[in-house]
Amino acid sequence: MFDERNRFKRVSYLWDETEAAKLVGDEVALLLYRSNLLGADLRLTNYGGGNTSCKTEALDPLTGDLTEVMWIKGSGGDIGTLKRNGLAALYVERLKSLKKIYTGLDQEDKMVELFNHCIYDLDSKAPSIDTPLHGFLPFKHIDHLHPDAAIAIAAAKDGQQITYDLFEGTIGWVDWQKPGFDLGLKLKKCVDENPGIRGIMLGSHGLFTWGKTAYESYVNTLEVIEICATYLEENYNKKRPVFGGQKLSGPDQSVREAQAALLSPILRGFCSSERHMVGHFTDDARVLEFINSNDLARLAPLGTSCPDHFLRTKISPLVLELEALADLSDADKIKELLAPAFVTYREIYAAYYERCKHENSPAMRDANPVVILYPGIGLFSFSKDKQTARVAAEFYINAINVMKGAEAISEYTSLPRQEAFNIEYWLLEEAKLQRMPKPKALSGKIALITGSAGGIGKAISKKFVEEGAVVILNDNDAGRLAQADQEFESLYGKDAYTTALLDVTNAEGINKAFNIAALVFGGLDIVVNCAGLSISKPIEAHTDKDWDLLYNVLVKGQFKVTQASVGIMRKQAMGGDILNIVSKNALVSGPDNAGYGSAKAAQLHLSRLTAAELGADKIRVNVVNPDAVISDSKIWEGEWAAGRAKAYGIKVEDLPSFYAKRTLLNKIILPEDIANACLVFVGGLLNKSTGNVLNVDGGVAMAFVR
Repeated sequence: MFDERNRFKRVSYLWDETEAAKLVGDEVALLLYRSNLLGADLRLTNYGGGNTSCKTEALDPLTGDLTEVMWIKGSGGDIGTLKRNGLAALYVERLKSLKKIYTGLDQEDKMVELFNHCIYDLDSKAPSIDTPLHGFLPFKHIDHLHPDAAIAIAAAKDGQQITYDLFEGTIGWVDWQKPGFDLGLKLKKCVDENPGIRGIMLGSHGLFTWGKTAYESYVNTLEVIEICATYLEENYNKKRPVFGGQKLSGPDQSVREAQAALLSPILRGFCSSERHMVGHFTDDARVLEFINSNDLARLAPLGTSCPDHFLRTKISPLVLELEALADLSDADKIKELLAPAFVTYREIYAAYYERCKHENSPAMRDANPVVILYPGIGLFSFSKDKQTARVAAEFYINAINVMKGAEAISEYTSLPRQEAFNIEYWLLEEAKLQRMPKPKALSGKIALITGSAGGIGKAISKKFVEEGAVVILNDNDAGRLAQADQEFESLYGKDAYTTALLDVTNAEGINKAFNIAALVFGGLDIVVNCAGLSISKPIEAHTDKDWDLLYNVLVKGQFKVTQASVGIMRKQAMGGDILNIVSKNALVSGPDNAGYGSAKAAQLHLSRLTAAELGADKIRVNVVNPDAVISDSKIWEGEWAAGRAKAYGIKVEDLPSFYAKRTLLNKIILPEDIANACLVFVGGLLNKSTGNVLNVDGGVAMAFVR
């Protein structure tokens, strides 16, 4: 029996007859199934890009008669993860009736508002600007995608003729136009004038394909994209080497990553001049082929063609004039070298805004680059959070693919700057931005909390992620770290965190963890020294090994981690926060506690000393003093709990209530309580506070600082 998958070499055929058979009779379910399959292959469309629809017969709740309803991806959705609540459902006849009142391009935004009067399912998602593009076409199932292979043809100088020749007239062509009501009318006109065509290529933009059934539409889409991709591959290196051939050969991966880790915090500092940005780095082979090529200088300034691309990446990237093996150890020298490039980029962007703006255009947004290309090394992207930065990099790789294909068959053309501006500063896009949730307290912040695979450290990490930060989870216990990794992925997804094996007594391990922070997220804003251990013994029982371990982990570990964090924070020149989780034992004398208590006292005074030294760098150093946080604490799993119970003449299981009863508030202290205290210091309300101590101990009078 012939397997359909065998005839597709450049796209993935994922249709499962058994799964699809379960959905027969439910066209909306089949729409969702098809959409998710299409969205699962990034060769077919990018994240959040494209749209899919189906038209069905349904009972009109007002008349009881059958009526035609279109189900289409709603505003802001992603077809790869689309669910029923992400669809908009509209009366087709009402949508078509809007043609009677449409008077021209100046009515485009008004027409989008009128889509709401066509809604069939009142619980459905808000309709998107693509609604008329699907609604006016006479097909039951429609796919509108942004496959790189198709856009490469659509963005080629003579793309229309290539499309006609390649598909022998079975694919229509509509010139570039901003999505909206008028484009929907032009698509319908194209179908009317070219009966029997199987799809339409949109100049510089993407592809429309369709079918009578979900499966027919799916296969038609794959076939068209397969033909485009095959055609491009057959032409690579035929006319000339890809991107004019390689201008340079960069260093190997280990060197690329080392250079990127050194440079990322500097770039992040420049890109965060208006608000904190999170970074992403990739040295994907497709990126290296482009940035190491002879054509980089010619193609990069042209910018992208597809609106989905430049809305995420800005119209063009910043290309660094920096040797791949440049000495990046002198941060001040590198910043001085790169500063003019960022000034120039901002000036060019401001000039673009001033030249293209309309009377009612929104105010100019952040003029910093989103994508930065470092020849020989890779691509950096910076945005409001990790997901957005990562997706921006993915979109620029899409743009590279488009340029590569277009240059292989013709000549790449980008959108005119005015057309790009009209999309970027479209009032509908601005309204969408204004509807987005306000940034959380730690949005754009990057945090490393030592010992964060359990106990207090994990609670702090969770709190920070929930408040918008990204975190570097770490521990010296690989098994514990693996468990935390699984938990965080399940709770927050991969873009919220990364992991690093870290022993705070090991200088090499500290440097590796901080390099991971720089490479994965672009830098560091918050460091919480939380890793610890406890040894409770009478003076005569303490050994040199006990003493050295306590001081190496608690005091030297805090110092070494702080030292490493200052290096990154100074590179960024954005200030930062260092929080030290100390203890009420730094202030209170108790039995069998000479080693631990004195080490905690040293941590407390070291915090004061570093606060005094780092104020000029706008780096704040503060202390949280917990007491008896037993829940999920590795410290309390071993001899420490037994030692403290013995010192107080009670049973181990009675420790929580014992500690609570000796406090003024009679409260058990939990890891979440310490996390809340940390957020108080770094959440934005205490930006002018440094050198302070916050007790979170239920009220222990002997531990009062003053």
